[in-house]
Amino acid sequence: MSGCRRRAWLALLATAAGAPGLLLPGVARAGRQAEEPLADAVRGALSAAIASAAPPKLAFANLDERLAFLRWQGTMSERLKRRKSEAHTRLEFLETLWYESRRAGLEPALVLGLIQVESGFRKYAISSAGARGYMQVMPFWARLIGDGEPARLFHMQTNLRFGCVILRHYLDIERGDLFMALGRYNGSRGKPAYPNAVLANRQQWMA
Repeated sequence: MSGCRRRAWLALLATAAGAPGLLLPGVARAGRQAEEPLADAVRGALSAAIASAAPPKLAFANLDERLAFLRWQGTMSERLKRRKSEAHTRLEFLETLWYESRRAGLEPALVLGLIQVESGFRKYAISSAGARGYMQVMPFWARLIGDGEPARLFHMQTNLRFGCVILRHYLDIERGDLFMALGRYNGSRGKPAYPNAVLANRQQWMA
């Protein structure tokens, strides 16, 4: 990204940061990841990364870390209440999201902001392009790195794991450039509307 373009993007983010929850109406909506050729080594690594559907087992180095997670979970649960009314469902969702985002080396608030833009926290959302679930994962990913069953993308943990692994993959491809990685995730690489919307929404999920 050129210096001029990056400065313009940062200015837009500064404006968005002052308005948590801003969704840049009319421009940001769920898109589609583009199917691209994957080297065998990359496909193998991604397949390994999404393997194992076992429930998340949270591990903490000490009591302070566990208490910090519980405080985060409680705070996010309150913020999520109007979107998910059942307390157990909210807590399970947040525990799984925290686990999968951390497992992929992503910030939970970023993943929450992405989900808000992509699906509005609707588990069974389907876009016009056929993307599925919370993180709007395209069905071809089930064929490329999964078991070939796109219906599994409606399973909460499966969807969150695929989404987080795919975003991590795009970040690696873009050498850590979050603007470009988010655009690639949405199928709108290089355009500002989607990354601006995700990062604006991320603000309200910061602990």
